[in-house]
Amino acid sequence: MSAPGTAPSAGGGANAPAATPLGVTPRRVLRSEWIKLTTLRSTWLTFAVAVALMIGLGLLMAWLTVGEWASMTEVERAQEQAGQRVLAGRLFAQLAIGVVGVIAITGEYATGMIRATLAAVPRRLPVLWAKLGLFGAVTFVVMSAASFAAFFAGNRILAEHWQFSISDPGALRVVVMTGVTLTAVCLLGTALGFVLRNTAAAISAIVSIVLVLPILGQVAPRVAQYLPSGAMGALVTPTPQPDVLAPWPALLLLGAYVAAAIAAAVFTLTRRDA
Repeated sequence: MSAPGTAPSAGGGANAPAATPLGVTPRRVLRSEWIKLTTLRSTWLTFAVAVALMIGLGLLMAWLTVGEWASMTEVERAQEQAGQRVLAGRLFAQLAIGVVGVIAITGEYATGMIRATLAAVPRRLPVLWAKLGLFGAVTFVVMSAASFAAFFAGNRILAEHWQFSISDPGALRVVVMTGVTLTAVCLLGTALGFVLRNTAAAISAIVSIVLVLPILGQVAPRVAQYLPSGAMGALVTPTPQPDVLAPWPALLLLGAYVAAAIAAAVFTLTRRDA
């Protein structure tokens, strides 16, 4: 029997995970978030849109590039970054992925479900970690698969005039980092959802990060490389370029942006009422 005033362990055994008086464990919180993820149609539809953009636009760019072959000079054909063309869908897919991260949170605030969620998990932060971990993992798996699919499918089209493979210098890194950058955008969207708690405001913020800031950054290239978009661009650039960060500094910078957004989400979630 349990001692007075204590709750029995969740699994009933000595090695079972520790539970709070309400029976809340990280595993149960994660399972709850998984149920929400798999039952929300809007989330999976948005993921489907992101995958379609990633692969569809990659194939379109491959076909357009092949169509330009006849009008290219020999120098242009030799300098063409055909391998990057097939991953051009990343620029549009990141908008859909950012929306996935946003609506995962703001939808609960809009319906009031967040109150029930936080009542079940009064410590609050496990909810944040579960959402970030789950959505980050799903985004990385889904969008990495879409990135590889776009690369190999585009390769079949471009093989008519260009020869490139996953073993080329920088090619594998670019394909993998495409999945990483899209995961970072999802995490930024999730964190902004907690901070702003409003779908329109959070989506506007993520659009500004991935679309507006890069345009403004073109005025000052030296500053642009230190923006989130500059860090992501550096990670998907196969060869060193002027005014572009090296891959490792770019990865650290992108991680710092994500960490800052998560820190803001932690502060907001623990200091403000739902």
